[in-house]
Amino acid sequence: MMKKITINSSFYAYLSRLRWIKRWGLKRNAHDENVMEHSWEVSVIAHTLALIKNRYFEGNLDANAIATAALYHDITEVITGDLPTPIKYHSREINDAYKQIEKQAELELLALLPIELRSDFELLIHHDRMPEEHVRIIKAADKISAYLKCQAELKAGNKEFEIAAEQIALTINEFKDLEVIFFMHAFVPSCALTLDGLMKTN
Repeated sequence: MMKKITINSSFYAYLSRLRWIKRWGLKRNAHDENVMEHSWEVSVIAHTLALIKNRYFEGNLDANAIATAALYHDITEVITGDLPTPIKYHSREINDAYKQIEKQAELELLALLPIELRSDFELLIHHDRMPEEHVRIIKAADKISAYLKCQAELKAGNKEFEIAAEQIALTINEFKDLEVIFFMHAFVPSCALTLDGLMKTN
């Protein structure tokens, strides 16, 4: 018979509030996007990037570990909120200050977990403790997700995202990783299709 559980953690109560954190807060959005749905999209893209690297380019990545870490990549925003990129990188001072705030938020979220689980979550929440290759894959997935968001907004006639789309496309082009190039050519074009268009391609 299991002993009575006396642990009371608010960790997942915090996580559940990621659905209320809006992204792209400085822009007019045709379609609102929250951090929870963004995290899911980054996770599935990162998982696919890792598998592409393994199957096509002789990689040896743990795709499941990368997907899991990607789910938590923006977890601190439940405390900090989503700081828009133009502000985050407005100056070195602001960027350094935000990194410190993120690290403090990581510590506070970890402290919400039962002690027995903290070591398991450290590698998911502390970005500076992840394998470098995992971090790079997740960053690439994050940019691809942002690119897809921009394209969806432009398709909806929202010119507010024109410059962001151009800048993110340039950033993605700077990724020389073959799995990123593969994904952009193999999967991204069909994202612009309507449902009817998708069904015709099958």
